[in-house]
Amino acid sequence: MATKKKTTTPRKKSGTRAPAARKKTAGKAAPKGKVPARKKTAGRAPAKKKTARLPAAPQQKAGPAENPQAQALARRVGQLLLEKKALDVVILDVRGMTSYADYIVIASGESDRQVSAMAEHVQVQLKQGDEKARALGTEGVETGQWVLLDYGEVVAHLFLADLRAHYDLEGLWADASREKVS
Repeated sequence: MATKKKTTTPRKKSGTRAPAARKKTAGKAAPKGKVPARKKTAGRAPAKKKTARLPAAPQQKAGPAENPQAQALARRVGQLLLEKKALDVVILDVRGMTSYADYIVIASGESDRQVSAMAEHVQVQLKQGDEKARALGTEGVETGQWVLLDYGEVVAHLFLADLRAHYDLEGLWADASREKVS
């Protein structure tokens, strides 16, 4: 019957080495049972790791910066939507909460044709009016269920009434201050 050879894993202790890994000191083997003495460093303390110091964070402003042009544009969009009989027009002030806009205008229509007409009315009136504002991007005008008009600092979301309740953007931006346009 063959005997199994015991294999041991070297134990790691601070300051000691496994027996097989001991070095010979001055050409002589260390006596059994004794661990060779370690060299002492001449009065030096162990090296400490250097930690990088980060610069102090700049002081934050009390609130988001005022943007009267964007606020006026958001109110103008709200008034133009009311001209086309939009329902429940709300302006959300999202300054400091998002990087893509300062104001979000949300409105509802009763049919897809009304929602598309509201979007086209806003686009035409802002191009021709004193603002001379052109939309940076538009989405959904063809379907008329959810239309997005992007004017940079102002973004308008025009919904069918049931889709507006489903997506609940007002709930998503619950912390934003609201202004009801009437």
